[in-house]
Amino acid sequence: MGIKETKLTHKIYSENVLREWKRLAKDPFHRLEFDTTLKYLKKYLPKNGVILDAGGGPGRYSIELAKMGYNVVLLDLVPEHLEFAKKKIKQAKVQDKIKNIVEGTITDLSNFRSSSFNAVLCLGGALSHVHPEKDRKKAISELVRVAKKNAPIFVSVMGKLGTLTCFHRWVHEVKDTKHFKKFYLNGDDYQWHGGKAYAHFFELDELKSLFSNKAKFLESVGLEGLATPAQEQINKMAKKEPIAWKNWLEMHNALCNNPMVAEFSLHFMVIGIKN
Repeated sequence: MGIKETKLTHKIYSENVLREWKRLAKDPFHRLEFDTTLKYLKKYLPKNGVILDAGGGPGRYSIELAKMGYNVVLLDLVPEHLEFAKKKIKQAKVQDKIKNIVEGTITDLSNFRSSSFNAVLCLGGALSHVHPEKDRKKAISELVRVAKKNAPIFVSVMGKLGTLTCFHRWVHEVKDTKHFKKFYLNGDDYQWHGGKAYAHFFELDELKSLFSNKAKFLESVGLEGLATPAQEQINKMAKKEPIAWKNWLEMHNALCNNPMVAEFSLHFMVIGIKN
């Protein structure tokens, strides 16, 4: 991985462990990412087995999978995430299902033998912090390598077009001509979190192309979907209009796997199976 980008990623997440833990549960809008991801995990995961949660941060998905009965290995770049995850795993009383907690990077899974896992996860945008492109390709190769034949592989990233629909949140970045052009042409953002970190924002075909012939593509999913440009309005509707919110969620679940909805989502997920 790029040394500069890795250091930035390590620093921003080590300083914001609690925020990252809370992110997926902080409000109805953010829960869309978590709940939609879980829906598709349940759809494609095998009935049992060992799952690698690569780039799993403070362990929210690992804990949820452990509660569902799976054996889980949690890997993350940031030791502060892993120490926090250990506390939450103990609180959830799922220590027996978490088989290992490993500090490491998704670009180098050499600690694991090929064809080791019944499913492989790389969720929440871990791949979006990998630079340059050749290392993103390497990360996908590693994620596929450690999966067993016909095992499902789930990768979610930050979406470029979805983020551009929220331009009103980052007018100061739009005003920075050089930065903004690099963002909308290449997807690279060195002003992420106020210039404190790096993120790469994907288009759907770009992520799918990284799998090339390594895995069979199954489905793409927009995790926030059509709610992406209207975060405040979505939270207000969920709080004050329960019938409207129920209807919205039904619509979201019906359309989130439309490729166009995925393309314009703040985060989207691609699901494949190892050839």
